Amino acid sequence: MRVVSGEYKGKALKAVPGNSTRPTTDKVKESIFNIIGPYFSGGIGLDLFAGSGGLGIEALSRGVEKVIFVDRDGKAIATIKENLQTCGLLNQSEVYRNDADRALKAIMKREIMFDYIFLDPPYKKQQLEHLLETIQNENLLTNNGIIVCEHSKDVVLPVEVGRLQQVKFENYGIISISIYALKSEEE
Repeated sequence: MRVVSGEYKGKALKAVPGNSTRPTTDKVKESIFNIIGPYFSGGIGLDLFAGSGGLGIEALSRGVEKVIFVDRDGKAIATIKENLQTCGLLNQSEVYRNDADRALKAIMKREIMFDYIFLDPPYKKQQLEHLLETIQNENLLTNNGIIVCEHSKDVVLPVEVGRLQQVKFENYGIISISIYALKSEEE
């Protein structure tokens, strides 16, 4: 695993020890960022099931200003911090050990809105739909924001979740990527 592009291109990233996480492959990561970027001028990101932090670090490398990393696994948190330190990105990040729902509640209290949200949970459909509903209902996404969902190809996510509209869907072997954005008020 490495940073695919941007300021920290080529930096090696450590994987979380053990089998508890499934890192996004460099090929899929590159495809995701080619769809949503490939480069950014600022913005705030949320890497909600961060694992090793690969998606959030890639976003920072490509110009996102700040990313909040969340994972409930202690080994993942240690790996994220180590990878952020390797890339010199500790100042542009916050790292929390928490589950997704509690993390979103804490974020709501801080009234933070995100430009980029990365959701790569253990492959369970219901959790993604529930998280999309929470993000939409609590206005956690900026008007031009994007949500990237990585999931098993046998999971079919809805085309719409409230004001969220699936704007892109891609398959990469056993992995699928669903990308959501807010529908404009006129739609």
